[in-house]
Amino acid sequence: MIAEVLLLLAGHESSLFQDVTVNPSFSPLLHPGEQQTLESIAQIAVRYRRVRSFCISALQFPNRYICALCSTILSILRAEYESLIVETEAKILRRDDTFVGQSSFVPISAVRATFAEWDAPLKALDSFITQIEDKHEWLPGPLIDILLERANSGVHTVASVFSRISIAVQRTWLGDLSALLIHGNVSDYLPLAAEKVSSSKTASSTYELLDGSTPSCVSPSTRESITYIGRAVATVANTRNSKQFPRSMAIEHSHLLDEAFPQDTHHFDHVIDTIRRNVSEWLWLNVLTKEDVQDAVHSLANYFLLRNGEFSLALIREFERLKISRLTLNLASRQSPMIREQDLHLAMLRASLGTSAQTDPTLARLRFVLPGGPLRPLLPSLQPLETAPNSRPSTFSDMLLGTELKLTYNLPWPLDLFLTQGALSSYNLLFAFLSSVRKTHVRVLDTWVSLSNSQRVRRRWTGTGEGGTEDRAARERLLRCGWGCARTMNWFLEILMEYVWNDVVDEEFSKLQKQLGIDYAKASGTEGSQNTEQPRPLDFSTLRLLHNIYLNNLYNNTLLAHSVIASTIRSILETCEQFVAQIERWGGDVLPPLLFEGSLSGTGSRVGDMVRERSKIIRNINEKLSELLETFYEQLSAMISQPFAYAGDNSARSFIMNTSITFQSFTQPKAAKTEISDRAGDTRRHIERLLLRLDFSSNFSKPSIKSDEDEGKGDILRQGGLA
Repeated sequence: MIAEVLLLLAGHESSLFQDVTVNPSFSPLLHPGEQQTLESIAQIAVRYRRVRSFCISALQFPNRYICALCSTILSILRAEYESLIVETEAKILRRDDTFVGQSSFVPISAVRATFAEWDAPLKALDSFITQIEDKHEWLPGPLIDILLERANSGVHTVASVFSRISIAVQRTWLGDLSALLIHGNVSDYLPLAAEKVSSSKTASSTYELLDGSTPSCVSPSTRESITYIGRAVATVANTRNSKQFPRSMAIEHSHLLDEAFPQDTHHFDHVIDTIRRNVSEWLWLNVLTKEDVQDAVHSLANYFLLRNGEFSLALIREFERLKISRLTLNLASRQSPMIREQDLHLAMLRASLGTSAQTDPTLARLRFVLPGGPLRPLLPSLQPLETAPNSRPSTFSDMLLGTELKLTYNLPWPLDLFLTQGALSSYNLLFAFLSSVRKTHVRVLDTWVSLSNSQRVRRRWTGTGEGGTEDRAARERLLRCGWGCARTMNWFLEILMEYVWNDVVDEEFSKLQKQLGIDYAKASGTEGSQNTEQPRPLDFSTLRLLHNIYLNNLYNNTLLAHSVIASTIRSILETCEQFVAQIERWGGDVLPPLLFEGSLSGTGSRVGDMVRERSKIIRNINEKLSELLETFYEQLSAMISQPFAYAGDNSARSFIMNTSITFQSFTQPKAAKTEISDRAGDTRRHIERLLLRLDFSSNFSKPSIKSDEDEGKGDILRQGGLA
């Protein structure tokens, strides 16, 4: 019977058992303890036979990851489990004292104790095989995740088996990864990435990692680096006329990837980062020139930061004209009242006519995207703002068109190696803010012109006064209140624009141009110091770092990084839009026509009713604007009195934090602290200059005086909280 048991453990069928239970005809001859021991042995044998038969049949699958998994399991079973069977049989034949009692009989319990160590591994393998069979196709990412999860078992034997299996599958995955990162190739079956050939004249291949192609232990930044490297290597390989990556670099990267298993996250990230840095440096020296980078930075500044003023102004007016044309379509018109992306593209082309953008080839890289799909234009809201400024959204992507709008920039080869999607997202946030301010200023100026024209026409008939009979005084107060409100809005917007474009955008852009124009950048120290360290060339890593710091400073100094202040600015812009919308609704004049009310009998209207109604609306807007301006000044004052902290949009905050971390890891600690301190000092000086412009006449720093209507209700002591 011992020979039958050993054959059963080796995977053969036995008439002593029905599945895992002892044959009923044989069970009366056994002690209950012996029967239980035999059934437990049969359980081990059945699990071994099932695992082995699956692995043998799965070796015929085209899935190389399943084949690597199954071959590793068979190797472990052959080297440990099957060798244990042979060793046990040899000891029994030699009548070893550990198996043979009194040199005449072999206890079944001794065999059971010998194979007890395989209870947990075979049970875990049997459960794992069941899980594998439940799914038709397995991608490498989820497969490695499951293996790593099972390798974390508290049972040593189970953890050891699954750890070796996961290493084998990861090694197969590293083979595909090496083909992508070293040669730019992907396999036809279960590829890690999808290749897309660009339609541009320059041969440019892009790779996108497919879902399930990487295990979850690979960080998002490392996935982005893998895509970056694969795209760069493939594009250089497809461009036959350009230089190719040296063979020594490929050999070095191959050695780095040999033992860089994804389960060791820190080491794997370090290897990928090293490969990316090597590829970037080679591209910077052989493919991507400084002139290409300068042209891209100029183009992005002209269109995203609105440094091309004539084009940005024409674009805003084209958008306004497009909305009006869609709102004024009659029913007989065959044109759709919806605004689509192609309409925005045509508006952009019309705006470029007669400007320097007309002959700029980089204009073709711009495209407006409507994430929400086509929209029907709406008139500006006439309702007052009822929510607090701090609760308003701090984004500006919906202010230019009335719905979320994004400006995209097509990155041709090799600029897509220099600029990332995170950088373009930051540019889009800046464009939304700057275009909103510029558009509001344009509409306020148009309203100023409309008020001036109406006043000029009215003075032809009224002389030096405002006309009217019993409502003459009310008309004068309303007109002056309207003019004062428009003047305050124009004053604030001009100060804000001067700060944003002159103190922030132009200064940071000039600083970046100076850094890109020099041939060398010092890693530490300043001019005139005694540091004998030789300056190093402006390499690719330094280039990207300088650009990231440039975007970081723009985002922070334009106050977008401070969500509370950005929300207040948005509320001010919305208040200006509300005022402009009211003036447009009233025909371009704050005063009603002299013969417009009270001239028709039976209407119930009296002279002065419309003036009082408009006065109430303008007074509410003026009060709201004054409160917002005071809030804005107080927030700026509090900002310079405390340490600066980044806040606001999550994606932008993540981008800024990554920039700061990269900067600190790239430079020496002392130099990094000095640079961060200098940036904070520059921001503080910018804010101080803005506060000086806002409070040039001490309107904010001194307590305000009550208006004529509120005179007598309180004095200066009560306003200051002292009475």
